[in-house]
Amino acid sequence: MTEDNSFKKVKFTRQQIKVYLENALKDLRIAKQSSIPEVKFNYSYTALLKAGVALIGGIKEMKVRSVPGHHIKILEMMSKIMVDDSVFSIGNAMRMKRNTDLYEGGILVSEKESADYCKFVEKVTERVKNILRRKIGNNK
Repeated sequence: MTEDNSFKKVKFTRQQIKVYLENALKDLRIAKQSSIPEVKFNYSYTALLKAGVALIGGIKEMKVRSVPGHHIKILEMMSKIMVDDSVFSIGNAMRMKRNTDLYEGGILVSEKESADYCKFVEKVTERVKNILRRKIGNNK
């Protein structure tokens, strides 16, 4: 993949990748521990994005630029690397729901919906950990 407006080439160290992944796992722990659906949802979403940054950095040696649409680009690249369309489709549904919350005055997230999103992100994050473990070693 070549650089474009969305990504720039960056050689990540193992430690940098580990930090991104640990931050994703921290957000996922917060999501899993919360009984508040909106908190569970929001932390699940940020965990997904942070796992994506770790994955893209570790596999493609690229970092997303903070430009409009960069969350979509993270989800698209994750989906391609993982060869799993559900990463983009479910992640994008989460992104749109989050945008509705931010820009249109709020959302209602049910307990079941937030739990389902959290479980999805947990599975994706576990796969990201395994992919990175194979690529960069057994550091995390």
